Amino acid sequence: MRLGTLLLAVASLTSAVNAYWMGDIAHRGYAPFAYSGYPVFRNVKDYGAKGDGVTDDTIAINAAITAGNPCNQGCTSTTTTPAVVYFPAGTYLISGSIKPAYFTQLIGDASSPPTLKATANFAGFGLIDANPYYTQYLNWKAVNVFFRQIRNFVIDTTNIPPANAATGIHWPSSQATSLQNIVFNMPTASNVVHVGLFMEEGSGGFVTDLTFNGGATGASMGNQQFTMRNLRFNNCKTAIYHLWNWGWTYSGLSINNCGVGIDITAGSGKVETGSIIVFDSSFTNTPVAISTSWTTASTPDTAGTLVLENIALTNVPVAVKGPQGTYLSGSTGSTTITAWGNGHKYTPSGPVEFAGALTPNPRPVSLLAANGRYYTRSKPQYETLSASQFISARASGAKGDAATDDTAALQNAINTAVAQGKVLYLDYGLYRVTSTIRIPPGAKIVGESYATIMSAGGFFNDINNPKPVLQVGSSSGQAGTVELSDFIVSTQNAQAGAVLIEWNLASPASNPSGMWDVHTRIGGFVGSQQQVGQCLKTPGNPTVRQECIVAFMAMHITKGASGLYMENVWLWTADHDIDDAANTQITLYSGRGLYIESTSGTFWLYGTGSEHHVLYQYQLSSTQNIFMGMIQTETPYYQPTPNALVPFPSVSSLNDPNFSTSCSGVSGNCAAAWGLRVLNSKNILVYGAGLYSFFSDYSTACSTFAAGQTCQSRIASVEGTGCSNVNIYGLNTIGAQSMLTRDGVSVAWYADNVNNFPSSVGVYKSG
Repeated sequence: MRLGTLLLAVASLTSAVNAYWMGDIAHRGYAPFAYSGYPVFRNVKDYGAKGDGVTDDTIAINAAITAGNPCNQGCTSTTTTPAVVYFPAGTYLISGSIKPAYFTQLIGDASSPPTLKATANFAGFGLIDANPYYTQYLNWKAVNVFFRQIRNFVIDTTNIPPANAATGIHWPSSQATSLQNIVFNMPTASNVVHVGLFMEEGSGGFVTDLTFNGGATGASMGNQQFTMRNLRFNNCKTAIYHLWNWGWTYSGLSINNCGVGIDITAGSGKVETGSIIVFDSSFTNTPVAISTSWTTASTPDTAGTLVLENIALTNVPVAVKGPQGTYLSGSTGSTTITAWGNGHKYTPSGPVEFAGALTPNPRPVSLLAANGRYYTRSKPQYETLSASQFISARASGAKGDAATDDTAALQNAINTAVAQGKVLYLDYGLYRVTSTIRIPPGAKIVGESYATIMSAGGFFNDINNPKPVLQVGSSSGQAGTVELSDFIVSTQNAQAGAVLIEWNLASPASNPSGMWDVHTRIGGFVGSQQQVGQCLKTPGNPTVRQECIVAFMAMHITKGASGLYMENVWLWTADHDIDDAANTQITLYSGRGLYIESTSGTFWLYGTGSEHHVLYQYQLSSTQNIFMGMIQTETPYYQPTPNALVPFPSVSSLNDPNFSTSCSGVSGNCAAAWGLRVLNSKNILVYGAGLYSFFSDYSTACSTFAAGQTCQSRIASVEGTGCSNVNIYGLNTIGAQSMLTRDGVSVAWYADNVNNFPSSVGVYKSG
């Protein structure tokens, strides 16, 4: 054998040994409501892509995306055509935009991320255009773009002349979406106009582990709210430019050798940026860390709210610059901003307009990493495992066809994977279960394209005897850890007693359990039997249809549980039918959102949301040591017709709100779901909260300043003498007159804190 041939064979063998498991594993995903043989998984090389850095792979990649006719141009939205489009390692030359369909994931080899490299004559809005302008409007309404991911790529625009407009990723999107592990390489020439990440609309969302090299702007963004973690910017003219927002949370920024770190000067005559929270971040060799248009006289009154905590500066002469000069000096050496901000504060009374130093939050040690920052952990992708280390749910006998009872087969697959020390691969499907699925310590479960575990039957339909659909840990306080990622828990038909996720596991703070991209989607999709045909909205009619009582609680973290890291988790009761061409609104009743009653606490909630539950979206009772940011909620659109007194009776053992008594003497629409309710808890640290009430009986006429924000009377509450160190940075509310109450007494009033669309409080500290 010639030496060259031998080396080629060795290289080929090495590549095979080191191949990422996702490319090697047998793919058995089944989409029960697509056509027979519909391909859930697509490897772009099976559609002709070469990845050799020479061949133009644009047509082949888009062929992989459009195979099976998923939801593309002109399609409103759907859950029936899921797709994972997989890119093995290589360099994929493209001359036009890659356009992922709705409910599609683009995933590169995590062990050797592939490069998408534009040609010099590239034509398109973004190398990846995730929501194209086929007309003057986005193809999908940005606030309804859910359930999609892009991860493990290098996005390279360096072939495009620096002075030609170019965008890496166009990403107007909303909840249950994510970008992860992506590098943007752009030219560094003085005349460069390239932008790495661009979004102009949406209601996000979560982004993590992105690196931006070069370019005019690393990320240019407008969205209602977002959580972004571990973003690095190197040699950008401007690292981050905000077009507009209501609230934004940044953790772990690293901005190096840029002209400006964060630019929040957008707006002509008024400030377009609502509020920004930045913590545990660093700026290095950057003349201006943050440039703002806020002044004591700028409008709206609280627009441009800014809170900084634990910010390291190295050779940053100006930390915060405004129209009136330097607001906060930096250093040509090294310094740390312990805490600083501008906006309105309540400590605990207010409002007090401030611009200056703050007392930082006292941080419980159990929530911190060794470096003193809050603990974080990215979603595991198991790069070092081979395909043989995974067990397939469908190969183990589960069908995932939304009709077969998969309870026994799915439970057996989980138990087998744990016993063998392997990862359960939940091939795409809708797994119908008729009794509780139990997840023991040691389990690792990875879903394909948001595979769904769906409860059904009478076992889960007793409102007086709730039962968990997914039970993590057999009893409250059982020791151990689990890792769950990329799947959905749902219900089918009436399920008045279904607790979708019950978390019992006690994991150590040094090695917590994790949930990444795990969501509850309650109704509004084909297979749920909770759609337009069953539960069409009925404005003006308070009658509750029993078949539309579809969940008791989204997620319950029990008293003995501890040590859980949650990232990009959306606990959603559908307000509209995703699979209806008009996205018609529906009325569904889910009793409670996320309930935490753990006595020892120690939980991290990064980029979580809870929406449209009857009694509350987040409730924390007699717990402690919880980090939250950004959290986002919406009140059910049908309230107050009926109001929160029905159909779920108040259960005292669950510390449910009792609106019959607590609304005494409160004017307006009082019996409405709480966005956030904290009872007798300590060390509750919220870094960004968007609590929204847009509707009253399906009318949005109530959710404006002109209308008096009359959708509901109250939306956030701190209650009990046991509450201490309950602190909120960036509290943004819509549609509620009282932004925050303490023991039934209003603390912050909407009209005192007017922002661009919400009302905003920069800092609240309970004392």
